[in-house]
Amino acid sequence: MRAIWTGNIAFGLVNVPVKAYSAVEDHDVRLHQVHNKDGGRIRYQRKCEVCGKVVKYEDIDKAYDDGDTTVVLTEDDLKTVPAERSQEIEILQFVPSEQIEPIMFESSYYLEPDSKSAKAYILLRRTLQNTQRTAIVKFTLRQKTRLGALRVRDAALVLQSLLWADEVREPDFPAINAKVQISDNELTMASTLVEQFSSDFTPEEFEDEYQRELRLLIEEKIRNGEVTSTEETFGRPAEEQPSADAEVIDLMAALKRSVEQRRDQASAKKAGGSR
Repeated sequence: MRAIWTGNIAFGLVNVPVKAYSAVEDHDVRLHQVHNKDGGRIRYQRKCEVCGKVVKYEDIDKAYDDGDTTVVLTEDDLKTVPAERSQEIEILQFVPSEQIEPIMFESSYYLEPDSKSAKAYILLRRTLQNTQRTAIVKFTLRQKTRLGALRVRDAALVLQSLLWADEVREPDFPAINAKVQISDNELTMASTLVEQFSSDFTPEEFEDEYQRELRLLIEEKIRNGEVTSTEETFGRPAEEQPSADAEVIDLMAALKRSVEQRRDQASAKKAGGSR
């Protein structure tokens, strides 16, 4: 696996150096578009609508359009936004895991210790396990500030990006609140049907039948000689930059300072509220 992000988890005054890896992979057969007359590859070009020229990636900026005016944002402009440069996963709070609504989950990432000593990483993992809590965090990935949930899966810390609250729609369907009569017999029969289909969830039992049939079709065409020669179309991925060794920290001292700092903040807040 190739790391997509390197940074630190801020656990009070304790920093946990980590690397992030995508926790899932797409196994879909990748298909290209070709001309049905001669099999030629169809490619999309980044063409300017003003001058009509094809534009290179390094010459492309981003823009915001409100319908009447357009604001162009250069790479330098975007670098001035503090969150865009953050290399920190900031723990905001610890919550009971069952309080997180599953519809809010987006992408998942495994976090690997990025230090000669994994002590801080294991300490955080055991803390989450012992308290049965999930850490709500804030982090920046691909120039976007995100909300996330940090939890434990097997022996690894997993970071799952979350939708913001205002991104989740409410189900505004009048029919779901309709007043209908459901008899006891109907409920009993429905419950019986559920029991007949009940079992433990085993993901390995399920397969993407469409992708399986698509692969079989491709293999058959290859056996029948229905192929053409193509050139390599993708370059090599950029080499991963080695990260510097993380600074060794005194965990106990950092934990004590974190607890004291949190206690002082709570006391100050309480004193301020009583005035």
